[in-house]
Amino acid sequence: MNGGLSARLLTRVFSWHPSSSRPKHSSRSDYELLPREDMSRPESSYDEKKASDDKHDGTVSVSAAHHIAFRTDQVDTGAQLVAGGIEIDPLEALRIRKKIDWHILPLMCILYWIQFMDKTTLGAAAILGIREATHLTTNQYNWLGTIFYLSYLAFEYPQNLALQKFPVGKWMSINIFTWAVALCAHAACTNFGGLFAVRFVLGMCEGSITAGFLIVSSMFYTRTEQTLRVGYWFLMNGSAQIISGFISFGTLHIHTGGFEPWQWLMIITGALTLATAVAYWFLFPDSPTNAWFLTPEERAIAVARIKDNQTGIENKHFKIEQFHEALTDPKTWIFALFSALDNVPNSLTNQRQIIVSSFGFTNLQTTLLGCVDGFIEIATIFTGVHLAARYTNARAYVGAIYFIPNILGVILLNVLPFSDKVGLLFAQWLTGVGTTGFVLSLSWLSSVTAGHTKRVTVNAIMLVAYCVGNATAPFMWQEKYRPRNHIPWIIIGICYVVCPLLLLVIRYILAAENKRRDQEPVDDTYDDVYIEVLNADGEKVQKKVDKEYLDLTDVQNRDFRYVL
Repeated sequence: MNGGLSARLLTRVFSWHPSSSRPKHSSRSDYELLPREDMSRPESSYDEKKASDDKHDGTVSVSAAHHIAFRTDQVDTGAQLVAGGIEIDPLEALRIRKKIDWHILPLMCILYWIQFMDKTTLGAAAILGIREATHLTTNQYNWLGTIFYLSYLAFEYPQNLALQKFPVGKWMSINIFTWAVALCAHAACTNFGGLFAVRFVLGMCEGSITAGFLIVSSMFYTRTEQTLRVGYWFLMNGSAQIISGFISFGTLHIHTGGFEPWQWLMIITGALTLATAVAYWFLFPDSPTNAWFLTPEERAIAVARIKDNQTGIENKHFKIEQFHEALTDPKTWIFALFSALDNVPNSLTNQRQIIVSSFGFTNLQTTLLGCVDGFIEIATIFTGVHLAARYTNARAYVGAIYFIPNILGVILLNVLPFSDKVGLLFAQWLTGVGTTGFVLSLSWLSSVTAGHTKRVTVNAIMLVAYCVGNATAPFMWQEKYRPRNHIPWIIIGICYVVCPLLLLVIRYILAAENKRRDQEPVDDTYDDVYIEVLNADGEKVQKKVDKEYLDLTDVQNRDFRYVL
């Protein structure tokens, strides 16, 4: 075999052929090796070889005994920057991470605050008079919550494909601009049909945000850093509840002829969204390989810094074999089931203020009390992600523990006398603690999934399940169940019991897979891989690329170990 390979050159074509008769991992025989014409090639250094002058098709041929060549469109985009290896000074890497934080984390936090505030304007507007002004029935109001997530669901995978194909920052800014216009258009709606249409557009556009943020977080940050950063931008949901509460309170005091407080709420939040869209177009980076605020040298370090993730940066080439792997990976569907069940209680987004009002609080009190929900979400997410980042392999345990207050809150809401409005209020606040579990699941999923097409597909499935939970749940809030809402709360309680169990099941499966891989022989399939790049003199050379930048999936790369 070695003699044959040294005698003729081979080009590696990246096409995975899984076989039911083989173990669930790829080896060299799982890939088709297509021979190319014999060429004489002088040997040079291990990490750099001169490329043939007459071959400029983007494919690298290799003459060494077991060297393999990848087409440049098949490897990770970061491979071009780190090919041949790069030394990283820890202090320099820390400086660059702080620079990344300063330039992208505030933008991510602002947008997540904006998108959640926009999404919850319907709940706030319910107290400000939108139901009466547009003559909405209870069923129609529930449909406005559902259509948002049905639209989100329908466009989620197309949005993920677009995020892979187009520049992430630019694509997100286009979607932000579109939903800003749709949000302002709420103020012009006079009936259910008009509100239905604009809510549909909001859901279509928002499908790009969480998916885009998961991709960006995995591009710029290590696994531990992802847990914290995902928590930071997700806890802005809590900030949105606080700020939205004060904006709603302020609009209650706006008195203009022919323009009601709920309409001012839509215009104000729409204007903030429009400003965010402009900022994203000019300031939000698409990838560390072309981030405007990093020098070429800093970009290379930013890419090399996340080598231990073994997930790379991105690849614009859709790989059908990775798509199939995502669909056949059991953890994909357990995460999806968790996402669906965990978001059934999220229907409280549009119901919470109505429920609090039913306890006997005035509209003004209800609006201000909504701020407390935000404070609770901020505190619990912040503490949860820091605990998960501090303790090794503790994501599932932390997420499961944070569901306990939710279960207690549901029990109290069902057994406390309805005259105890303060007790019921505190019980409802307890049900907001478990949001931490979903936040941890998002960062965890990104950390245990490699291969850009696979990651995009798995993210889409996770968020589609998120939409299923959110779209079906509003219909359990029926007029006949009010004011106690025992049936909806029991359904929510069941979800709160099953979700932590699913997190523990995922942990068990991944831990077992790690042990299985520890017992496997070393896989050197991807130890000698080269791509063709231009050196400083403009000359084409072959440079060695580490397997972390070959856009391998977590199944293909047997060195990959799942964080727990």
